[in-house]
Amino acid sequence: MPTLRGALPDYPWDAMAPYVARAAEHPGGKLDLSVGSPVDPAPASVREALAAATDAHAYPTTAGTPRLREAIAEWYLRRRGVTVSPDAVLPTIGSKELVALLPFLLGIGAGEAVVFPRIAYPSYEMGAAMVGADPVASDDPAEWPEHTALVWLNSPANPDGRVLDVPELRAAVDRARELDAVIVGDECYAELGWSERWRDKRIPSILDPRVTGADHRGVLGIYSLSKQSNLAGYRAAFLAGDPEIVKPLLNVRKHAGLMVPAPVQAAMVAALADESHVDAQRERYRARRETSCPRSRQRATASTTARPACTCGSRAASTPGRASPISPISASWSDRVTSTASTRRITCAWRSPRATRPSRRRPGGCAPRENFLDIERLFGIHG
Repeated sequence: MPTLRGALPDYPWDAMAPYVARAAEHPGGKLDLSVGSPVDPAPASVREALAAATDAHAYPTTAGTPRLREAIAEWYLRRRGVTVSPDAVLPTIGSKELVALLPFLLGIGAGEAVVFPRIAYPSYEMGAAMVGADPVASDDPAEWPEHTALVWLNSPANPDGRVLDVPELRAAVDRARELDAVIVGDECYAELGWSERWRDKRIPSILDPRVTGADHRGVLGIYSLSKQSNLAGYRAAFLAGDPEIVKPLLNVRKHAGLMVPAPVQAAMVAALADESHVDAQRERYRARRETSCPRSRQRATASTTARPACTCGSRAASTPGRASPISPISASWSDRVTSTASTRRITCAWRSPRATRPSRRRPGGCAPRENFLDIERLFGIHG
């Protein structure tokens, strides 16, 4: 019987089930930080655009409508300071499928390496595993091996919120070009910078001309509307960059039937054109963060022996639908944090993708205490 190239670990959130059940036994209920799914409404303008496009009797185009491609290019120039041709963008069915499938779509396989951050969303590694490539967790470009074919950066990072500045991005791009590797910036949280430095300053894109020298050769950026627009249920994302990579990706995706539904494409146009709802959502998150983080810090200091009910490993995981605990997730989360006297009922998802293997850093499978992400980092205080 045909099988995958190699056995994959159990899905991390399936392994969370007993811990979720245990946390739910707490008298005040659980605080589930393992899935950062948005709880606020999708913008009215976006829902109206979706509803108006529901007479979608024809197949949608894999490349996206001309208006959507133009909207993506306009958004990159307006919000990211990046000039990109409408022919060098591509809508995707959310960004997770792209992260997991990109090694396959690029033709990467055994004998090649996929590099990703040391603390990272698990799908980077799973994409490598599904094609038999070598997964390499490294944040130092000098460590990237000669057989590297694909490099993932994540800025702002999931889950710790770290932002890579222009010199760091430029060093990574330069090294990837030395290796003749494709480098991709996963920038799904670019509108959600929390530190003072990024509060009123644009977070740099990997496609920024200061990074690439105005040459997108070998470079891609990806972005999702799940976070900025609360569209996790729509599965709305896109990539942009080197047209010599986008063109063959489009061809493979056409053959595979990977098409964003037409009503969602219309909704994406509306979301990209409306900046007011993004600003409002950012401030909504900021208010929750400012309410929750100081109280969480106090409780973490007061309860040195209490540990969250969590499963841990050598690398942090994020969430199944790409929504991350970088942002304060909901008003109910905030309300419950400020009303409870214990952190023991918090359920996290800190299990490594290699869920069945003990950590190489410490016998018994747990990372050192200094590697645990506390509540402040989950809210993106760093970066």
